[in-house]
Amino acid sequence: MKTMLKGNAMMEKIFYHIYPLGFCGAPLRNDFVSPAGTGLRSLANRIPELVSLGINAVYLGPLFESVAHGYDTLDYYYVDRRLGTNKDLRNLVRAYHEQGIMVVLDAVLNHTGRHFFAFKDLQEKGSASPYRDWFSSVDFTRPSPQGDPFWYEGWNGCYDLVKLNGHSPAVREHLFGAVAHWIREFDIDGLRLDAADQLLPDFMDELARRCRSLKPEFWLMGEVVHGDYRRWATENRLDSVTNYELYKSLWSSFNDRNFFELSWTLGRQFGPAGMYRHLGLYNFLDNHDVNRVASTLKHKAHLFPLYGLLFTIPGIPAIYYGSEFGIQGERTCASDQPLRPVMGVPGLWENRPLVKAITSFITIRKNTPALQQGTFRQLYLSHEQFAFMREITEREVRDSSPPVRPILVAVNASEKQVCISIPRETLQSDYRSWKDLLTGEVLQVSDEGVEIPLYSSWLRILQGRGLGYPLNHPADDDL
Repeated sequence: MKTMLKGNAMMEKIFYHIYPLGFCGAPLRNDFVSPAGTGLRSLANRIPELVSLGINAVYLGPLFESVAHGYDTLDYYYVDRRLGTNKDLRNLVRAYHEQGIMVVLDAVLNHTGRHFFAFKDLQEKGSASPYRDWFSSVDFTRPSPQGDPFWYEGWNGCYDLVKLNGHSPAVREHLFGAVAHWIREFDIDGLRLDAADQLLPDFMDELARRCRSLKPEFWLMGEVVHGDYRRWATENRLDSVTNYELYKSLWSSFNDRNFFELSWTLGRQFGPAGMYRHLGLYNFLDNHDVNRVASTLKHKAHLFPLYGLLFTIPGIPAIYYGSEFGIQGERTCASDQPLRPVMGVPGLWENRPLVKAITSFITIRKNTPALQQGTFRQLYLSHEQFAFMREITEREVRDSSPPVRPILVAVNASEKQVCISIPRETLQSDYRSWKDLLTGEVLQVSDEGVEIPLYSSWLRILQGRGLGYPLNHPADDDL
């Protein structure tokens, strides 16, 4: 079984997902004649905000020339003029790297737009086109829904998006050449593969080999909604996939006041016998394809414990731009634009309570090995309360360090303050007290166990202390 994450380095990452065409307020349609925009240059001005939040990885995209939303690519080698130029992207990646921020781009390799040069040639020359085999299921005996004199496969029934034939050596060379160009030209660190569940396994394997021959630590994540994630995140293929299963369990457990759903999902994925306990899945609360979590939740106060969970459960956490401010957005039957708004003036939402809370969660996660790499074990479960332990099996980080302490997370979805009891035999720990890393409060462990008072719609992130030395040992003061 694959133990991934490039030596666990990815578990230290906090992602910020930006949909640049929306973030930068680009025109909804590309006219192909306007001068290059300045969107990518403006993104560089927002880097201090990301650093302040604690972000050390960004996922950007789509970025390359297209007609509308970016997933209808027409040229894989040039940045969409609505956002800027290749030079602008090169400078932006350099600026991110200077601040220690990893850069992952969206790679749309399953389909193109109808303006893609090879498809235009097919429209013009029909069966005589040398590109007739570049596209999936081309059939000259019937017309397409778009009025072409041939039928072709569209992505998910959308005929604005023409499915590429991943078996074609020429298609592979064109796409892999583009990816190699991105690595060499822009010095990117990884890719998110759009519609990875539609890509051929051997296509992804060859892509992985080529990318890692150019950059050994190159990271590959696939967009996967359903199925066994181990089909994609496996040896010599992808490192991670989008964790849609957990995404749904996170918000619906709060809406339904039913932590049994989240408990089942986390146990299935990351528990002692969990399917994905050795994988670093990409965890998120919303993205450019689903409603903003602030619109999804029935009670806005649940945003705080929900984000607290995002940064304390196993996996790689990600924030979708603007959601750290609690902005809302719901897709309609005709448009995803409400999910992809223009970002406001820098500092517009500065010091908002949710931003402060998320910054605290990120700081704790980045400074706590157990939250990055620890195992997962459930301690307590009721409809509105849930508690779990994150523990490191390798006790020492450095010879000079004190033992790596476990983390106990307890969350309350109730509108009332409650107190939960965790018996000593359930704790399975000899720590004499637990310190709340958010408030500094210390909870003592009795012979029976530990009593944990929980504020309404909040959580505690507790760190064990007092193991192997007196309670007032100087090492405890470092916490």
